[in-house]
Amino acid sequence: MSDKKSELDVEVAKEEFSTSLAPYQTSGPITEAEKKLRWKQDKRIVPLSAGIYFLCYLDRSNIGNAKIMNSTTGDDLMTQTGMTNYQYTISLMIFLVAYGLFEVPSNILLKKLRPSRWIAFLMFSWGALTMGLGGVHSYATVTVVRFLLGVFEAGLFPGLVYYLTFWYKTEERSIRVAFILASATLAGAFGGAIAYGIGHMNQAGGLSAWRWLFIIEGIPSCLSSFLVWFFLPDYPESATWLTIQERDLAVQRLHVEGSKGHHKTMSWPDAKATLVDWRLWGHYLVYFGISTPFSSLSLFTPSITAGLGYKELEAQLMTVPPYAVAYVVQILTSWSADHFNARGLHSAVLATIGAVGFLASAVLPADAYASRYGCLIVAASGAFSCIPPLLGWLSSNIFSTASVGLAIALNIGLGGAPGQIVGVWIYKANEAKAGYPTGHWTNAALLFMVAVGCVILRVYYAYRNRRILRESQDQETRLFKY
Repeated sequence: MSDKKSELDVEVAKEEFSTSLAPYQTSGPITEAEKKLRWKQDKRIVPLSAGIYFLCYLDRSNIGNAKIMNSTTGDDLMTQTGMTNYQYTISLMIFLVAYGLFEVPSNILLKKLRPSRWIAFLMFSWGALTMGLGGVHSYATVTVVRFLLGVFEAGLFPGLVYYLTFWYKTEERSIRVAFILASATLAGAFGGAIAYGIGHMNQAGGLSAWRWLFIIEGIPSCLSSFLVWFFLPDYPESATWLTIQERDLAVQRLHVEGSKGHHKTMSWPDAKATLVDWRLWGHYLVYFGISTPFSSLSLFTPSITAGLGYKELEAQLMTVPPYAVAYVVQILTSWSADHFNARGLHSAVLATIGAVGFLASAVLPADAYASRYGCLIVAASGAFSCIPPLLGWLSSNIFSTASVGLAIALNIGLGGAPGQIVGVWIYKANEAKAGYPTGHWTNAALLFMVAVGCVILRVYYAYRNRRILRESQDQETRLFKY
């Protein structure tokens, strides 16, 4: 069975290279023309994509700020909606249920309807729903709106990762995924600062500050969706802002390892081949492990800092440094992972660092506030920095346009969404005085699992590559990335 699998690897690799366009060399140093083209694409695509995800993450995670905002005066989300801590957790979880269910259909629709149109539609919808949260008065309403918010936010991140495969080569993706994902880290930092400022608007116009928070942060998403509709480019083949020569080069350089705008959408044979490829399930399991700390930190950092001796609006402000440090570490890690073709090992190292941060937080005394705050910064930096290399690694090792869209959506839907659901339960309100030990122990264990999983996948890909090279009979073949 393994011999047949190896023969199939060689044949697929040969086919990928045999169809490449002759004028463009798939190996060797990057040309000046290619550098200029890539920079031109970057200026158009990366800032816009990062801005979209910044707003998405801001609208998703602001409920954590609303929970504790002005709680001492009874003007917080929990008091005014009559929600219990258990009901609050359910409202977080229901968002993630929708998130997991709608990621695969959304990626299929992105390819079918064009990225600019589909992403703009999603953006306007989640912005309107975020503003709607400013008018809720009951637990039931919060839960319904959060479910719908999950429906429309589900397609964005897997959609953007898939979208990059139409424009960039495998070794160029992790750093760009990092810039997009790091915008979420920035949103976490800015979210705390924005919440601190809006907290002073309590009862302005007769509205509590947490209502203003949802309204003010929802408006930019709605307005920006029109910008996305007109300015987000779809595919290199149809990019009128590129010259004819640049379009030709953009298509040629991705002929072997990129997704194609003119390729067919998902078919059952494509789906079946992706679903039964067990190595991809290894990626999904690893992504499950990283999604729990990502989710729990995203939603509970305000509560964690509040448990470190910081109160009220000061707790909002103290959420900024962990995200700010994580932003820098994330960018540097992703650049290095692509540059050295070592995505798996980088993820393993950073996961271990994050695990140590959580482990230290769990064993330190509950009143060791300064030390535990430092551990929070280490844990956030390690956990967040794993994600871009992991996503770049996955997308680099799938060789068809249809399969890469499905695999990315399954990775975030089957791996990410369940992991994030676990994340909403592990930081228990009744453990605040004890320093949230359950949350820290759980995140530490899962990050150690991520590190082990990355090493196993790295060893497996090295084994597969040796088999491919041995049986390719010196013909140029496409190898798996590390």
